[in-house]
Amino acid sequence: MKNQVINLKHKAALIKDHWSPRVVGEVDDSYIKIAKIKGEFTWHDHEEDEMFLVIEGSVTIQMKAENVVLNQGEFYVVPKGVLHNPVASEECTLMLFEKKSTLHTGAVDAALTKNIKDQMKPL
Repeated sequence: MKNQVINLKHKAALIKDHWSPRVVGEVDDSYIKIAKIKGEFTWHDHEEDEMFLVIEGSVTIQMKAENVVLNQGEFYVVPKGVLHNPVASEECTLMLFEKKSTLHTGAVDAALTKNIKDQMKPL
């Protein structure tokens, strides 16, 4: 990816579908993704840590041990191997930091699963 200034609100405005993250940058072996979400996703886990940063709105990350509520400007790292399910009652815009090896829904093949080819499509 070309090194450039990225306007997150501009990129987010180009996303039309919920639960369809798009890669907007890279840092070493990690992707920086933007996603719009609304409703409930699917329970899944990853072999890597996953960071959620709320740009706009709020999200509840459901986990077996606890639920974490994130509001605008807040972030949380879901540790690898932790089963989780993001839920947003209203539209929420997120930035995700994930290793390049991270599968969208881990080993779960769900209706909302997006492959990396779709996530890499330019906005």
